Amino acid sequence: MRKISDTIARLAALRARHATHTADLGASDHLQTLADFGTNPGGLGAKFYIANHLSKGAPLVVVLHGCTQNAAGYNHHSGWSQLADEAGFALLFPEQQRGNNPNLCFNWFQPGDTKRGSGEALSIRQMIETMVVTHGLDRRRIFITGLSAGAAMAAAMLATYPEVFGGGALIAGLPYGSATTIPEAFDRMRGHGGSSEQDLQRALRRASDHRGPWPRISIWHGAADHTVSPSNAEAIAGQWRGVHRLEEAPTRVEAAGPHAKQVWRNGAGEALIEINMIAGMGHGTPLGNGLGAPGPYMIDVGIASTREIAQFWGIAATEESASRTSRPQVPASERKLPQSPAPAMENAKTMPPHLAALHQFPPHTESGQPGVKKLIEDALRAAGLMR
Repeated sequence: MRKISDTIARLAALRARHATHTADLGASDHLQTLADFGTNPGGLGAKFYIANHLSKGAPLVVVLHGCTQNAAGYNHHSGWSQLADEAGFALLFPEQQRGNNPNLCFNWFQPGDTKRGSGEALSIRQMIETMVVTHGLDRRRIFITGLSAGAAMAAAMLATYPEVFGGGALIAGLPYGSATTIPEAFDRMRGHGGSSEQDLQRALRRASDHRGPWPRISIWHGAADHTVSPSNAEAIAGQWRGVHRLEEAPTRVEAAGPHAKQVWRNGAGEALIEINMIAGMGHGTPLGNGLGAPGPYMIDVGIASTREIAQFWGIAATEESASRTSRPQVPASERKLPQSPAPAMENAKTMPPHLAALHQFPPHTESGQPGVKKLIEDALRAAGLMR
């Protein structure tokens, strides 16, 4: 086991290396604050973005920033709100607080924060439920992505709440359950030690009582990443191949320039897992083709991972199609907030109790209007996310 003195030294070096990047945290903040979303046992903050022309039953994408980043900065550099306006979906940005982690990392290595029903994981789940109820979003199309520590926390959400998500995308991340202490976290980041593929698969199955269907997983990594070893990409794929009942060998392998891709498809030809490895790229999110903006750990390699991830999930058109069908932008001040779907009592009879209860809530109400907080809390209680 790594000595505690070595761990402290590595933490100090990490903080010093990241110190020059903190000035970028407030870039282009046009996100709104999600103030009331339950008991919030993990003590997280939350921001959100409602796209132009959002239709009823739109998808929701949950985006987790990396260490030293925040919601506004990651949104600005990744281009998620830009793509949301184009494709018509909502965004949720959980945000770490310095009181939880001085480097603003999500605590993906703390068992209390990555267990179903507790800590940061439950806080994020409460945020998601609040967004769905408040804005009338599609429960079948909820997706989650993140960078580095955000990716590792996204992996924890996919493992502990797999019934919630249609898919996930992990950028420079690590498999769920690969570390439970800070020393272990540094070792796994370097590609040292760790559980076998069978143990990782068992950890995933034990994280919830869910038995399928399972989220689709898109994995992204720089082949020259010296912060989180690229070996973690294959470890993530191996962890998820078990529940998807896929063979070890990929169904398809392709390459275009620095972008190499492995794809695992099921018998129906659906892509369930993919690994995207970017040759020569270090630690960060791949950017390109006019979507997003370069910055610390946001690397322009001519590949718009944000768009490709949304395409993998089936919620965004190709770049060529998008340019032909782009719609005029509407200033935020003139946007109309969407209405929740009308109650469907004839369908509620056949729904699980917590979903039936949510369908009885009235349409979206502006924040600050009397009763809104109570409606949200009632929804969280009905879903078993708040007592």
